[in-house]
Amino acid sequence: MSIWRVKPISAFEADMKKSDLKRVLGKWSLTAIGVGAIIGGGIFVLTGTGAYYHAGPALAISFIIAGIACVFAALCYSEFASILPVEGSAYAYAYGTVGEIFAWIIGWGLILEYAMGSMTVAVSWSGYFNKMLKMFHIELPDYLTTDPASYTGEGFSMNLPAFLIVLLVISILIKGTKSAAKANNMIVLLKVAAVLFVIIAGVFFINTDNWSPFIPEATQIIDKESTHNAYGLKGIVSGAAAIFFAYIGFDAVSTQSGEAINPKKDVPFAIIASLSICTVLYILVSLVLTGMMNYQDFNPLGKYPDAIKAPVAYAFDIAGQGWAGFIITLAATVGLVSVLMVMIMGQSRIFLGMSKDGLIPQVFSKVNPISGTPRTNLMILGAIIAIVAAFTPINELADMTSFGTLFAFTMVCIAVWILRVKQPNLTRTFRVPALPVIAICGILINTYLMYNLSVKAQMFSGAWLIIGIIVYFGYSKTRSKLNDDNSIE
Repeated sequence: MSIWRVKPISAFEADMKKSDLKRVLGKWSLTAIGVGAIIGGGIFVLTGTGAYYHAGPALAISFIIAGIACVFAALCYSEFASILPVEGSAYAYAYGTVGEIFAWIIGWGLILEYAMGSMTVAVSWSGYFNKMLKMFHIELPDYLTTDPASYTGEGFSMNLPAFLIVLLVISILIKGTKSAAKANNMIVLLKVAAVLFVIIAGVFFINTDNWSPFIPEATQIIDKESTHNAYGLKGIVSGAAAIFFAYIGFDAVSTQSGEAINPKKDVPFAIIASLSICTVLYILVSLVLTGMMNYQDFNPLGKYPDAIKAPVAYAFDIAGQGWAGFIITLAATVGLVSVLMVMIMGQSRIFLGMSKDGLIPQVFSKVNPISGTPRTNLMILGAIIAIVAAFTPINELADMTSFGTLFAFTMVCIAVWILRVKQPNLTRTFRVPALPVIAICGILINTYLMYNLSVKAQMFSGAWLIIGIIVYFGYSKTRSKLNDDNSIE
């Protein structure tokens, strides 16, 4: 029983034929899923952090670099999706090319992206929701909005809004993919409208002096606890790594391949379209923001100490347009619901694929015949995410989410190259142009961005992967469905 055994393409085709998932998603619904996952709180929060601590006005270049890193991976994802239009995303792609152990590690790493990302988004949503309530002069008590580790009072505490929003999203998802997609489409329209509002309205308040110098000279920033290297070319690259969380999610499109009407054509289209749309919007928002407000004004120890927490809203406040902050807060509150929806949906489909292969318990592969969704899978996943989000200070784990994504991107770039060499005659409705060059660039830039994440995130992520290897050898290897096929070595 080799750990390098590969799941045959014929086995994937058999899984597709007997799948109980309903194919209800067209190319624009798939594109909306990608946009819904990408545009979240990141664009409204990380822009301030990226501008002050890393790149200054050149944050726009950081977004371009992060976008390029995603493009290399997106092209590789698209070729795989045209060959293996199944749920499971990078996990399934690696299982059909590199081998079971790599597939397992990627699947385990994707939990960092989706499950951990869902918890982070739920907590972020709670923050925006509380801010919105305060605009209506409603304030929840601290013990109902704070996790126990962060609570400074006495007695019981939990983040109740984070807990409830996860349960609400789960209730939408178990009704069916079609209804969930419709809800997501409406929210995505609202989010894109809000981002366009920021860009168009913000243009009238740009002071071009704030863009000079566009790439500030490399220096050190003295923070509360440490000294931080910032700006210059290194600052632009570290900024790309820091704001990468804002790009997480386009690969969620590939997790929905099993429910796409025409996956071999529509999934590649949706991956590239959603990434392209969001990259352009991100670049424009970063240019407008650093034009409206000098990057040094995002200093948490400076004149506007809270500006770094809600940079876009504060930029409009300083411009005397406080009403715009209400619109942005409302859009972010509603918009994060679709991010949470897509992330939980993506994680459930990855678990569905892994369960079908026998690597995790079979309960995760049961599909409800009426709704056409993995109902039990979603309920278990939702319960875990809701409890962790309510009782854990999960905010610091955003970098771990980025690590899981970058790791998966790197492995997909490797796997698509291996498959092109091993099986060049497979039918591919989409082919990566100049594959060796694209794959190598994707591997190098994603690995470099992983290297630029915080040491704490690297250590926690490394420990998570080690736990995953232990689980594989202790449980998954002996229960793999490939054990039943004596012809596979």
